[in-house]
Parts: sequence; structure tokens; C-alpha cells
Amino acid sequence: MKAILLMFDTLNRRMLPPYGNDWVHAPNFQRLSERSATFDNCYIGSMPCMPARRELHTGRYNFLHRSWSPLEPFDDSMPQLLRENGVYSHLVTDHVHYWEDGGATYHNRYSSYELVRGQEGDLWKGHVEPKIEIPFDTRSAGDPTFPSESWRQDWINRSYMPQPEDQPQARTFSLGMEFIRDNATADNWFLQIETFDPHEPFFSHAEFKQLYPQLADQPEPGLPVDWPSYKPLSESPEYVQYMRYQYTALLSMCDRYLGRVLDLMDELSLWDDTMLIVCTDHGFLLGEHDWWAKNKQPWYQELAHTPLFIWDPRSRIADQRREALVQMIDLPATLLDYFGQPLPADMQGLPLAETIAADAPVREAALFGIFGGHVNCTDGKYVYMRAPANPDNAPLYEYTLMPMHIRSHFAVDELQETTLAEPFSFTKGCRALQVPGRSWVEAHSYGTLLFDVEADYAQQQPLQDTEIERMMIEHLKRLMRENDSPPEQFERLGLD
Repeated sequence: MKAILLMFDTLNRRMLPPYGNDWVHAPNFQRLSERSATFDNCYIGSMPCMPARRELHTGRYNFLHRSWSPLEPFDDSMPQLLRENGVYSHLVTDHVHYWEDGGATYHNRYSSYELVRGQEGDLWKGHVEPKIEIPFDTRSAGDPTFPSESWRQDWINRSYMPQPEDQPQARTFSLGMEFIRDNATADNWFLQIETFDPHEPFFSHAEFKQLYPQLADQPEPGLPVDWPSYKPLSESPEYVQYMRYQYTALLSMCDRYLGRVLDLMDELSLWDDTMLIVCTDHGFLLGEHDWWAKNKQPWYQELAHTPLFIWDPRSRIADQRREALVQMIDLPATLLDYFGQPLPADMQGLPLAETIAADAPVREAALFGIFGGHVNCTDGKYVYMRAPANPDNAPLYEYTLMPMHIRSHFAVDELQETTLAEPFSFTKGCRALQVPGRSWVEAHSYGTLLFDVEADYAQQQPLQDTEIERMMIEHLKRLMRENDSPPEQFERLGLD
């Protein structure tokens, strides 16, 4: 038995032909859908990048207890469990956050790994004085909360990628395919090929841009060419459309390399004994809801409702849709089950074998959100977004034995009021640090929101329905209790 997981970052469901898009050039995603089960009701869990990957390892929600985080000493890691039980696990990735402080404990859980440098603002190539021209003013055009040095570094990195095959995505897929060829006749291995694309910046070469002639029109002078800021929309409709085409040009590059993996599976007859999962962590707002990006606004459908494709050689289901409500936390459970391994007691996700085979349901409702933001719940028809009860968003605490942010330790002043918490059900008797938490979002200002996403997918018409809200609150509280949520989260949300 073998398994391949292809993970794209920021893969927008609405841009893919299998989900109804009729203008994006992505024929290999359509081909993938015809070779697999296509899930219509997949939702995010914990956001953003590394919280989602913690779910991929542990199979449990992260965002009620912790923000961006390394794996904790008490976490059960799916690739490590495979490795310890005779299944070789290999990671190939260009995801820059794995070699920053907040993601540094993930890659060593695999039997082996390869890290490809150069994405986003990766501190890769060194120029004491820039030898390239940066096409906009990073000090004025960038998000004031995002370090302008990252914009500068990214343009330095790009200067070392004159051809598409020099880009990190291309090198990542090349190394992943090398692993497949080298081990095609071996048994019991799991390969994770993970690319940061099509995450911003939307950097691609001319051959992909030529698929979208509209990119011949230049954006407004002085604005970023392909890297939207995390802020409310203020640009012209023409600029918004230009940025959408920049995104889809990069998506078309992703489609090319997906196709090469599908070609290799055909060539080596891997469909007979190899599971294939193609997934993402979240979507991205490209002007919808008058916003760019993610994290600072509610987790609307464009962000939270994600694509998922799975081929299981045991049931051999192809070209079929699945309506069951599934999440990232189900993928580690699915892989452990596929390799005949028991699930850890703390894993909340469930194996999807029967869901793939016959659309068997695995849950009645699902939680999703970001630390300190709305706590969201969906049953597939309704989405309920519970806002903090007070503007100060308190009480809010982080629980960790790994006090790291994305690119730094917790600051000394953050740790002054640290105490030891009592163990949670999943910390294996360990008492974690309880540290006052900080949020990236002002969720209180949006208020609590309820939507019928079957009737109002774009979430333009919030519902005012006491009975439906009561039903969703009960789902929300039950799932929080099952997650062993910190008690103060109920207080923060104004729940009993």
C-alpha cells in the first residue's frame, strides 16, 4: 500500500472547473475529478497555515487553545506514527513556514524530507544592496502589519528564477516525482508533496500569463503587481480583476504540475495500490466581501469551503461526488486507517473510507475558525459565526509548551503573566503554559452572523431566525466540549 498527498496552499475552490468554474485554464483538476471522489462539503478547521498543518498531523482542532504553533510535545503526529509502525513517510515542500520558529517541529516527524527554498519572503538569497529594481514602493504599497523586508526579499529571490522550472513549485514537484520513481516498486510508503502556490505573491512566468490575455493591461501605477495586501478593498474594479488573473495564472501552473503527477501514476500503474489525496488549507478573498486575503475578516465561504479529491484503490470510486461534511482533521485518520494503523485516542477526525465508497456521513456539524476570532459552526446548510461578546475579546489565553510565534519566540513581556494550566484531555498529563492571548482580528465589530449557504452562498443576507440559531449554538457548544475547549472560550463568546 502506498499513499500520496498533494497539498496546495490557498487553492480557491471557486476557481476550479470541477466546482463549476468555466474560464480558468485547469484541465488537470478536471481530469483529477474524473479519477477520484470529489467532495462538495469540505470545510477548513483551524486557520491559517501552520494551525491547519497541526490538524493534518494530529487530527484535532487547534484554534480554541492555540494560535500559530509548532507541534507540541504531547501531539500525536500522523507521519511519525506511520514511521514508527513500518510505513516510510517522506515530505517534499517549499512551504517557507516550516523553517521558521513557528513551524520548526513539523518536518522532523517524517522519515525523511526535502525543503525547497525561495517562496514568498523566504530569507534565502542575500543582497546587502539590492541588485534588482523593485517595481513598487514596498513602504507605501504593503500592508502596514506585514514587514516590508519580506517584499524586498521576495523580489531578490525571484531574480534567481528566470524560468518556470527554477520556481520552488517546479522544483518541489520534480523532487516528489523523483521519490515516486525511486520507490515505485517498494511498498508501505507515504509521500507528501506540498507547495506554497498558489499562495500570494502570485508570481508566474509568461507562458502561464499568456493563458489570460487580460494580463496585458497593467495595474494602477504604484500598486503591487501580484501581491495583494491583507486589508479592506480600496482599489478599482479593473485592478481587482487584474489581480484575479494573476492568481489564476499561478493556479494554471499548479494545474500543470498536478498533471505531471497524474501522468506518472498512469505510467507506473500506481492507481492499483496508491491512495491519492489532493487538498488545500484554505481559500483567499480576491475582492469578495470588499476584502483582500484572509485572517482579518470572518471566514466566509470563499475562505472556508475548500476543494478535496480522494482516490482510494480499495473502493476505486471515480468521477463521483460526495456530500458528506468532512475536514482536514479527517485526513490523518484516513491515512492511518488506510495503512492499518490504530487511531490515537485524542484524534477527533474520522477515516473516510466508507465516505469515499458510499458517501457515509462522519459528522453532523463541524467547527472552524482562527484563534481569537469568530468560532464558526456549519452543518453543511447553515454557517453560524459566533462573535466575541465584548470589544476587548476577553478572556483569551494560549496554551502551549512551545511558546513561538511565526518568526519569533513569545516576547518576554508576553510571558510575564504566564501560569501553569491544569492538563487538558489531550495533553497526556502535561500542564501547559497559560499565556494571555492576542488576536489578529476584531471579530466583535462584525457581530454574530448566521447564513443559509445553500440559498445564499455568497453570504449577502444574514438570517435572523431564533430557532435555527439555537440549533447551531447547540452544535457549537457540543463540539467545543468535545474539543475540551478552555472554559474561558465559552465566556468570551457569551455562551452558557
